Amino acid sequence: MTLRPPHRRPDSPSGRAESSLITALLAIVAMVVVAGCASLPDSSQPQALGTINQEPSAERPLPPSPGRDPDLLLRDFLQATADPADGHLAARQYMTPAASTQWNDEDSHVIVERADTLRESRTETEATYVLRARKVGELAEDGSYHVADGIIEDKIEMTLVDGQWRIDELPDGVVMEYSAFSQSYRRQALYFVSGDGRHVVPDLRWISVVRPDDLARRLIDMLIAGPQPYIAPVVRNYLSPPVAVRGPLTKANGDPVGVGVGLGGVRIDFSGIDQLSPRDRELFAAQVILTLSAAEVLGPYILLSDGRPLDERFADGGWSVTDLGPIADAVQPEAQIPLHALRDGTLVEVDADGGPKPAPGYFGTVQNLESVGLSPDGKRIAAVADAGRAPPQPQRILMMGSDGGEVFPVADGGTITRPSWTADGSEAWAVVDGNRVIRAVTNGETGTVLPEGVDTAQLFDGGSSTPIQAPITELRISRDGVTAALIADGKVYIALVLVRPDGSYALTAPRQIAIELSTPAVSLDWYSNDTIILAGSGTVDPVRTVRIDGSDLISLGGRNLTPPVRQVTASVERQYVADSRAVLELTRTPEGGDPYWREVPGLGADAVPILPG
Repeated sequence: MTLRPPHRRPDSPSGRAESSLITALLAIVAMVVVAGCASLPDSSQPQALGTINQEPSAERPLPPSPGRDPDLLLRDFLQATADPADGHLAARQYMTPAASTQWNDEDSHVIVERADTLRESRTETEATYVLRARKVGELAEDGSYHVADGIIEDKIEMTLVDGQWRIDELPDGVVMEYSAFSQSYRRQALYFVSGDGRHVVPDLRWISVVRPDDLARRLIDMLIAGPQPYIAPVVRNYLSPPVAVRGPLTKANGDPVGVGVGLGGVRIDFSGIDQLSPRDRELFAAQVILTLSAAEVLGPYILLSDGRPLDERFADGGWSVTDLGPIADAVQPEAQIPLHALRDGTLVEVDADGGPKPAPGYFGTVQNLESVGLSPDGKRIAAVADAGRAPPQPQRILMMGSDGGEVFPVADGGTITRPSWTADGSEAWAVVDGNRVIRAVTNGETGTVLPEGVDTAQLFDGGSSTPIQAPITELRISRDGVTAALIADGKVYIALVLVRPDGSYALTAPRQIAIELSTPAVSLDWYSNDTIILAGSGTVDPVRTVRIDGSDLISLGGRNLTPPVRQVTASVERQYVADSRAVLELTRTPEGGDPYWREVPGLGADAVPILPG
């Protein structure tokens, strides 16, 4: 089953313009609009779940249509359950007073593909239906989405009240069809700071649609409440208590009406941040500004601390995204490195005018390479080579070096996955023999490279909710460095990259995503900082994207593809695949319309594309 919520695809021009995650990042708007679209549905006016979403709505929901047959009334009820305002008042109108009083809407929030309503019995005054549906997700109180699977069967009793059918008995908890859920909720990104303080990390939340001028305050309140428990161990929150907001949010000119609507900017006065260092204040500002700008709450951002400017440099004109420096630049990957490819065991650079040519140095002269990873700046290379040994000796060797300098053997094994580089280019990760994860770390002083093991006990030992099954056939480190995407036994997972106090690393808390895939996954890469691109072994929708929370498994189209697809590599600006006959790039036309895959000339049928990362 492939979820197709009614919003524009992340690769479409209109979707890039309207998505809610990383749009309007000003000086980097061209890149981030695409990245945001790879991450969120259309723009929003949200309200958070749980205690944050209980304010009365401006307009009461429409009552049930009079004279509806019980089966149709039940269908209408399923649409109404997606509106959480006023304690799910819209849904309660379909119930008898007794059922409305007894129903606990906070018990759970389950999202299903499409519900079947099966009549079990009916008389002139009473009816019993069974609601049967496949679960696809669950929504936590903090608005975080979690992939779910399984079948629900709920019995619903209905009775005739004053000539109108009403629900008289139903289980606690909310059941929403995905189509209704995606219309009533929008996803936004809260931004927190990575443990090393060099990157921002998106924390995706689904929040219900309310007034536009409520958006900024609700996002700030959610930042103060902190990250969802899943990512809390690997991020910092500079807005944690005792930080609080003093007074109302206003426009930059002090007007409290219509905050966040249009180009009026935002003025926020905080308390509890006097002790932050200048660097910590920049990180504090980054969380606020990137969260608001991603939600299309445009600047300038006037940030105050107890009535005084957070930073005197921006006392007059306020902050913009460009004022954040490298922490904002970390939202986008390196975009200047040309496409490379692995062809006939040799690394080649793909010149748009002159065609492919061998890369300089060792990697462009040998003919035994099986996979290659480029550092984000394109200057360092990690490659898996055929060692030329007979079994039972290790037949693969991991080599690392610069594009024209010295090359070091790092590790060997029966199998080694495609190397994946960290954002700073200091280390490359790979999986040896399907279950041993290593970091090939470069010594900054000597230039030598040493392998260091990564603790993977939590991936395999069953201590987590979703232990994985070896072999791991693909591993890609996210650009913010806090998560890893991997394929194990044909399934797709997200895991946290935990740095322990002693400096050792561990992969923890694996979560399966893309559970709707009907065929094994064969390759994946990071599309953006919250979206994975993946290739399946099947012939239908072979290339898709999926969010890191497991939502929105969306096809990128198969026009011109000849499955099976062997490998994908991507950034927010460029996406490439290798199928059974060629290397192809996802292409958009200026006129719009569906994208298509266009062959990269001169590479041949056995080549695979390579981008930094």
